[in-house]
Amino acid sequence: MSELVTGEAVALELRPAKLPSRTLAVLLDLVVLVTVYVVVTIGLVTATASLDEAAQVALSIACFLLVLVGGPIAVETLSHGRSLGKLACGLRVVRDDGGPIRFRHALVRGAVGVVELLMTFGIIACIASLVSARGRRLGDVFAGTLVVRERVPAGRTPFVPPPPPWLMGRFSGLDLSAVPDGLWLAIRQYLTRMQQLDPRIGGAMAERLATDLAARTGAPAPPGIPPAVFLAAVVQERQTREARRSFGGGAAVATHGVPDGPVFAMPGAVGPAPVQPGAHPYPAGPPGATQPRAAQPPQGVAPQPVPQPQPAPRPDQVDRPSTGFAPPA
Repeated sequence: MSELVTGEAVALELRPAKLPSRTLAVLLDLVVLVTVYVVVTIGLVTATASLDEAAQVALSIACFLLVLVGGPIAVETLSHGRSLGKLACGLRVVRDDGGPIRFRHALVRGAVGVVELLMTFGIIACIASLVSARGRRLGDVFAGTLVVRERVPAGRTPFVPPPPPWLMGRFSGLDLSAVPDGLWLAIRQYLTRMQQLDPRIGGAMAERLATDLAARTGAPAPPGIPPAVFLAAVVQERQTREARRSFGGGAAVATHGVPDGPVFAMPGAVGPAPVQPGAHPYPAGPPGATQPRAAQPPQGVAPQPVPQPQPAPRPDQVDRPSTGFAPPA
């Protein structure tokens, strides 16, 4: 399993293709190429029967290079790494960073493949694939590519609990460039699975992650904020920056809202009372904040009764001008 971590701390799982599936894909490609090569060769021999022997040899070499070498290069370039054999076996050639290949990658793979696939009947390619941890042959090593499996079950991305509203934008000044991808991934995995952990173990894990994150950013966690809440707020700030960088300032505002879906309670963010459905798992204000009290009337003045809101009248109870028309009951 080869993992790449995106800006939202999501690991992209790249499953390298093993030797059996790659061998089957290469055999299918070779069958197609050899068939095309034989048909083209027969056509050239018939068309160039009147030429001398040197011209026929030159045309044969050109046909070999164009069909057996240039054919795979053109197919992988135009299909972005999916030849007929790889398409049938559910494989694809990608770069080491997971992106699609280009002409230079296909050219290096095709040039090296002449030696390790055609001239040595695939012996060098099999040995290199068995030795490599990700099943890469020499052409993949020199081109910086990787053959991965495309037909894998797509897992659902776990839901990350949002931070409380009063922490939105509080960490906008943090420098997150020194935080490694591994730490982001560990924080995200903790936030998505903290409800399944023992409270003591989860609390110790949150403190350790918060300490590592504070050491990377150079700013300690604010006092009075639980470590899990601090982690969620910093992850939200990173997602906001990624959204602003990718889609502009308007799309970043949408990340500050509480997404629809199940609501989770952060350890230490609320009291022992369970969170009711539809309620936010965090307090409405920062720790220590008190709710404003209602204004009291001066002494000696009788309190005025608070008018109660009256229900809106129904349409059939609204006074209408007399028109001589009585609506049906």
